[in-house]
Amino acid sequence: MRYVVIGAGAIGGTIGGRLGQHGHEVVLVARGAHADRLRDKGLRLLTPTGPVELHAPVANSPADVELTTDDVLVLAVKVQDAAAVLPEWAAAPVAGTGGGTAGQLLPVLCAQNGVEGERLALRWFRRVVGACVYLPASHLEPGVVTSEGTPVSGGLVLGRYPRGRDELVERLAADLAGAGFATTVSDDVTAAKRGKLLENTGNALDAVCRPGDGWDELRDRARAEGEAALSAAGLPAQDRRTALPELHRLGFTTVDVTGTGRLGSSSWQSLHRGGSIETDWLNGEVVQLGRAHDVPTPVNEALQVLAATSVRHGLGPRAFGVDDVLALAERLAGGPARPSPAGA
Repeated sequence: MRYVVIGAGAIGGTIGGRLGQHGHEVVLVARGAHADRLRDKGLRLLTPTGPVELHAPVANSPADVELTTDDVLVLAVKVQDAAAVLPEWAAAPVAGTGGGTAGQLLPVLCAQNGVEGERLALRWFRRVVGACVYLPASHLEPGVVTSEGTPVSGGLVLGRYPRGRDELVERLAADLAGAGFATTVSDDVTAAKRGKLLENTGNALDAVCRPGDGWDELRDRARAEGEAALSAAGLPAQDRRTALPELHRLGFTTVDVTGTGRLGSSSWQSLHRGGSIETDWLNGEVVQLGRAHDVPTPVNEALQVLAATSVRHGLGPRAFGVDDVLALAERLAGGPARPSPAGA
């Protein structure tokens, strides 16, 4: 199989880089300066065991790739960008099929945080593979991705979406295991993804809030709100040790690869690069469930508001303090009268 990695950033670059390193055919899809650097210099994947250099074909869009029936599309853009790229890739022709399209004939593997990517993909693709991704990685420089996990690059729980497993999913899991990832196949991949969603409620806090007294308590409150909302909705969530015990058995951890330490979560990286942020599909998922099932979620809503404020005004990472988050959460908990935060 050939892997067409749509979004060769932190997650996609690590998956594509490791697959390419272990002999799989890979196409990296990227844009802008990152795509230019990938074309000119190749992908430089920095890992705990040394750099990996991958020179693979680079595409900007489906027009740059002749798709075949041997292709698997790996959707690794942030979930907020998925709705823009899914229909164009679904409409792409597949060579030698008499007019068949990718949406009709090819599988798409959704390697994203949150629980919305697979649901979106199912609108345009008949075959959707869900992936719960535990993969610490950073992408802050064009052409360079840092993979910080050891002794494997990360872990993936795979399954058909919305449920079940098949021969394709088993083969994908085997390919990824052979490329340096801990993998398992689940009949309910979305339960694993909900568990990861609870972990990811802290991403926005890391992105918008400076460390200080009360920071850990805010993170715990955001997660507790998520647990309460999922419980009220009757939606099961598997934690990491239940969904992917292999990571615990291996003693999986992160290490400092570049000498600067891990600077921040994927949401922190988005604000650092000046792009959009996935908070609406992480903390915002909790907020939506809370509203639907009468569960208060003021901390998650405050983080959602402050993340949007940071993007809208180009504030960069950690522009707010713990007191700012607490004050806004208290106001939001007070009822329908919701004053805007300072600077919003």
